[in-house]
Amino acid sequence: MRAIELLAPARDLECGLEAVRHGADAVYIGAARFGARAAAGNSVEDIATLVRYAHTFGVRIYVTLNTLLYDDELPAAQALIDQLAAIHVDALITQDPRILPPSSVSCPTDSSSGSILSPLPLHSSTQMDNRTVDDVRARLEAGYEQTVLARELSLDAIRSIHAAVPDMPLEVFVHGALCVSYSGRCYASEHCFGRSANRGECAQFCRLPFDLLDADGKPVPIPVTEGSSEGSSPNRLRQRHLLSLRDMNRAADLEALMDAGVTSFKIEGRLKDVAYVKNTTAYYRQRIDAILARRAADYCRSSYGTSTLTFTPDVNKSFNRRFTDYFLHGRTPDMACFASPKAIGEPVGTVSGLSPQTRPAGTLNRSAFLAPFKGGSGYFQVRPLQGISSTPTFSNGDGFCFFDADGHLQGFRINRVDEQGRFYPADPSILASLRKGTLLYRNFDAAFERLLARPSADRRIHVRWLLEEAARDLFRLTLTTDDGRTCSREFPYPFELARTPQADNIRRQLARLGDTPYTTTDADITIALSNNWFIPSSILTNWRREIVDPLSFTPDPSHSLTPDQDSLPALPVRERAVTYANESTLLSRIYDADACSEHSAPSLTGRAGGESLSSPLMACRYCLRHALGFCPRDHAAAARTAPRLPWFLRLADGRTFPLRFDCQRCEMQVLSDS
Repeated sequence: MRAIELLAPARDLECGLEAVRHGADAVYIGAARFGARAAAGNSVEDIATLVRYAHTFGVRIYVTLNTLLYDDELPAAQALIDQLAAIHVDALITQDPRILPPSSVSCPTDSSSGSILSPLPLHSSTQMDNRTVDDVRARLEAGYEQTVLARELSLDAIRSIHAAVPDMPLEVFVHGALCVSYSGRCYASEHCFGRSANRGECAQFCRLPFDLLDADGKPVPIPVTEGSSEGSSPNRLRQRHLLSLRDMNRAADLEALMDAGVTSFKIEGRLKDVAYVKNTTAYYRQRIDAILARRAADYCRSSYGTSTLTFTPDVNKSFNRRFTDYFLHGRTPDMACFASPKAIGEPVGTVSGLSPQTRPAGTLNRSAFLAPFKGGSGYFQVRPLQGISSTPTFSNGDGFCFFDADGHLQGFRINRVDEQGRFYPADPSILASLRKGTLLYRNFDAAFERLLARPSADRRIHVRWLLEEAARDLFRLTLTTDDGRTCSREFPYPFELARTPQADNIRRQLARLGDTPYTTTDADITIALSNNWFIPSSILTNWRREIVDPLSFTPDPSHSLTPDQDSLPALPVRERAVTYANESTLLSRIYDADACSEHSAPSLTGRAGGESLSSPLMACRYCLRHALGFCPRDHAAAARTAPRLPWFLRLADGRTFPLRFDCQRCEMQVLSDS
């Protein structure tokens, strides 16, 4: 039997606590420094609070230290790791191979020698580009205790890795935002904006709009956006989000992933808000639990406690760019969203009617058209989509979006929905862009968000009580949790017969578990006494507290730590250079420094200190030739008439990036601008 882990993100302490309450088996969170999301750092004190709460339920806390480190940052990294170890963090997620796992004894283990030793278990970050059997085997040999696989791997590839390296626990992303480049192999942000993705400061180059040009400088045709009326508008050829992928959603494949060898299911989102964490964690908890209930002989849960929800989880209602399973079953046409990198949400219907005012003839005069709506009387009506399971309900404050005639995404809020089904937008000017038949998406469900803004889950561990006699004038009280923990105490108290029945009061006092993590029922309280002994309520209350407190996680006082963050060594001030030679030099020095770390280094082909202009900024399995229907393997006929290579991506400021298509590797590379 294999234990299955649901791993949820935490931007901060609040998100971490809610992830636990809503069913996570593990939570990953960034420390104040050295995480791959520099904007999501947390103090050691906050992480310690999360650890104390999470460990009550057997939930593990992983801290992300998954950036590349400069040599002069190693002392600060070592100090931070030692502090995290003192507060009982369960593991670190790392990229830099100079952070050595506890099992490393053959390499130098101090920062002055160019490496540091972690007293905590290490997980190999997806930033290490873990794509092959050799990669994962190298991580196992290096002492990592879990490996986060590359997002691009298919189900068959994951199955093959598990078969070849069965002793390595495998972690995969199942939900959230996608990087178009292989993780750890994107240098575009550093090159263009001086913000390194490998240092936690990604500027999201891949979410920008581009023109796509062929070898003759002509625009390459781009497909019409779903749900728009753009037709043959020339604007659809320009400034499209050609590298912006949809969000991952592999909820339908969780069981297949378990059978392929995956034990940890990871939700992306360390920059997402608490409502997103609540909803996605609860959604995947329910999906995983349904599988565990059917496959109890094969799989079990890796933490304990049951979450009771006040809402029905639905990932379509949280931030998403629409969904893709992203290579899990091979290449599919639904990977990118050229029209926008913003949240689109769920399709809810089409515009069936507009306010009865007549548009001015000829050229649209916006002021004249909007004149009747000045008092907020302009409205539209919606026809629900055919074939959906239930007709959606709408609320004041809902957010909608649609693709306009040029294929651009427009969004707006609703002030009011009346009983006749008329929607009154907060800004009536949006009515000028709506047409009958326009497909509408709801990207903000006000009623759902109000549910999530309140306490929305309570996680409790079910317990059983046994009250019995240990000897004359001595009672024994035992508590047993569903996860198998037991705490028993013997309490001296004189045996004295009561005048009235005591069973109901005993059950009532033992069931008062209040703010503890535990819950029980009358049926789970066994009173095995030979007589109707009198025990005062105050005495029963004290006994209950003495039993419950030791079962809740309490850190060893000798390891308690509430450090001042100023106690960490100061980081050096470093000028930011708008070039990726800085990062390239760092990579080369790290991975070529000594034999202690080279076996765990990702491939760095072409990443030497002196970069040529043809060095790749990105290496991607996603391919624009395939996405546009010109793949010579899958669309051979169309490929023969494709726009002439090479192709180029051009930003609005004129910077141009050549594309290289390596069909042998089935890979696209984005090269540096000339």
